[in-house]
Amino acid sequence: MLEFDEYKVKLNNCKPQLDVLREALKLEPAQKEIEELEAASARDGFWNDVEKSQKVQKRLKNLKDKVDNFNRLCTSWDDMMTLCEMAIEENDDSMLPELQSEFAEFTEKMESTRLSTLLTGEYDANNAILTFHAGAGGTEAQDWASMLYRMYNMWADRHGYKVRVMDYLDGDEAGIKSATIMIEGENAYGFLKSEHGIHRLVRVSPFDAAGRRHTSFAAVEVMPEIASDNEIELRDEDIEMQVYRSSGAGGQKVNKTSSAVRLIHKPTGIVVSSQVERSHFQNLENCKNMLRARLAEIKEREHLEKISDIKGVQMKIEWGSQIRSYVFMPYQLVKDHRTDYENGNIDNVMNGDLDGFINAFLSMRAQS
Repeated sequence: MLEFDEYKVKLNNCKPQLDVLREALKLEPAQKEIEELEAASARDGFWNDVEKSQKVQKRLKNLKDKVDNFNRLCTSWDDMMTLCEMAIEENDDSMLPELQSEFAEFTEKMESTRLSTLLTGEYDANNAILTFHAGAGGTEAQDWASMLYRMYNMWADRHGYKVRVMDYLDGDEAGIKSATIMIEGENAYGFLKSEHGIHRLVRVSPFDAAGRRHTSFAAVEVMPEIASDNEIELRDEDIEMQVYRSSGAGGQKVNKTSSAVRLIHKPTGIVVSSQVERSHFQNLENCKNMLRARLAEIKEREHLEKISDIKGVQMKIEWGSQIRSYVFMPYQLVKDHRTDYENGNIDNVMNGDLDGFINAFLSMRAQS
């Protein structure tokens, strides 16, 4: 029964942390705002302004999710304390594995929730736009880019975020040359901005008949979605627009018409494109969203005062610039070179288990 007494001590030590977390999450103001928004939603004519009503509903959902997540933590704490007391009273060791599993999950969720309170950047609460670019190396690099594309889709699914494809360009034989997705949900950008950079793969290539080991690179750009009425202004004279026919294998992702759009931002040389929507206007809107997002991300990362301070920026997708390495052979290990956090279960990582890397980055940033 000693183990259960030890867990009671651990749980009692967690109680003050829950109280601090309640204050950090500002749950009382959040509950008050929920009541105000629900009252506004019930008024006549609320849905007449669709855009405004959707923003209200989105804000309402985010607030409710925050409150519900914290309440689930408190319920979990109560359940574990009850489990400890029952096990001690009944002298039942069989409950220990359940308690160990629940406590591990509880502490992980509490840490993740704590880290979310550190997301105080200008755009941290926004949706995230991720763009994937295959590096040099042909099919092997393009396959690696598609593996990363899948990994972040699975991370989003784990967290209940919605994913929308904004652009997709198939590889020559396999994988993708480039792709852009939007991950929608509160704090998506705040969590995922740590993933911006070059990702390195080491493995025996399935495309090499000789079975040799290959090193491949792919770039992941992470940008916040910016509302059209935000300070990120796109001036017509700064933009060159090109319309072209969609390319690639087609299928569900690509519409094979002359509706694809490419925008070039003349002051910075930034290029964005979209070819997944059915109409020219939808692809143009995608491009504008991506361009605003990229300018905002650079402005924040470079600590610039205004957008006009941005100069041309281009990530080098090559050795020496990687933020993380994924080694499949001769051993299995994923290591982040900024935080030194590593995970030996590479299958889990490729299936979207990225929270350890993200949390390590946020903790490092909080201490700097």
